[in-house]
Amino acid sequence: MLTSVKVLLTSIIDYAGLFPPAKLGIQAAMVNYANYQRTPYRWMLNHFVLPVSRLEEFANFVPTLDLKQWSLSLIISEHWESEIEVVRSSQRSLQLLHSKNQIAVTSLEFPVLSPIEIEKVIPYLPDQVEAFFEIPLNVDLQPYLAVLKHTKAAAKIRTGGITLEAFPSITQLSLHILAFAEAQVSFKATAGLHHPLLGNYYVTYEPDSPSTLMHGFLNVAVMAALVYWQKVTAQEALEVLQSASNIFHFTDDAITWRDYHLNIAEIEQARQQFFRSFGSCSFQEPVDNLQELKLL
Repeated sequence: MLTSVKVLLTSIIDYAGLFPPAKLGIQAAMVNYANYQRTPYRWMLNHFVLPVSRLEEFANFVPTLDLKQWSLSLIISEHWESEIEVVRSSQRSLQLLHSKNQIAVTSLEFPVLSPIEIEKVIPYLPDQVEAFFEIPLNVDLQPYLAVLKHTKAAAKIRTGGITLEAFPSITQLSLHILAFAEAQVSFKATAGLHHPLLGNYYVTYEPDSPSTLMHGFLNVAVMAALVYWQKVTAQEALEVLQSASNIFHFTDDAITWRDYHLNIAEIEQARQQFFRSFGSCSFQEPVDNLQELKLL
């Protein structure tokens, strides 16, 4: 295992098996998450993604699984005020009910809200919990970034879904990441990043599923690190996202794209401070594809 690969991909996948296209039952998704924690690739796994509305179901199944540590990213609905109170009370009750398990609510993910609404939410956020606010693709980013800048809150960008329209263009994705970097606002991605590199893939697992151009999580992670450290121009950043072949050179000491280098410290800081993770309903697909590229 090359050090640069491991640093780039550590804790990068938030497992969202409950959501489409996998759309598993809660017990099946929890079993998967517990099983992934026992694989050699558990270092890539981050949070278990769970709607707040399903916390009680989650709590009922925890004792049936042999997993002592759970890290949750909770999906908040438009009824954010009442659901934040549910989160606050659940943090106490989960520990009381499951004293043998460490269950941590680590992050909250909010739906599309207006900048004014986001500003109202921020004072209510629980301490020690990271918050991600989804920003639509076809909007003026500046009002959103003005609210998020200089706070502990982060952005969330949708990189796919179960319809063709859910996938942003390469230009849209590039412009958003560049804007996040300029504003020094960290971000996560959600949906559509099952594969390491850009390519045409089926949108769902259905036999009649359409295919479309899907972004690669290696492209996104390396591009994010390069723009975070201001190593590339806007045009070069776009070219990083456009590559459908493995143009990245990984060594124990660095990742190289063309004449640009990211050392281990730079990769680590970019992941910690900028591109936090991506949500995926599959953990196995990314692992399998990385093995095919001989990166694992």
